[in-house]
Amino acid sequence: MKHKENLRMIDDLGRIVIPIEYRNSLGILSGDVMRIELDGEKITIRKNNEACIFCDSESGLTKYEGKTICLNCIRKISKMPN
Repeated sequence: MKHKENLRMIDDLGRIVIPIEYRNSLGILSGDVMRIELDGEKITIRKNNEACIFCDSESGLTKYEGKTICLNCIRKISKMPN
């Protein structure tokens, strides 16, 4: 869904407010962790979903000692020589 363009001012601490309709549309709640990426002259902000610590995959995830790892990386690690 394409939303109307919004212009926002950055405050002295570098913060901007994401419009409520954008947050509602994406299911972003207060306290959610956001991923910020720089690509050339473009900044991308997106909701941070759980991802594998090695390959950033968001599917087939499991936790090991508090870390998130995908099944594909577990298979690769298990084949590594000792």
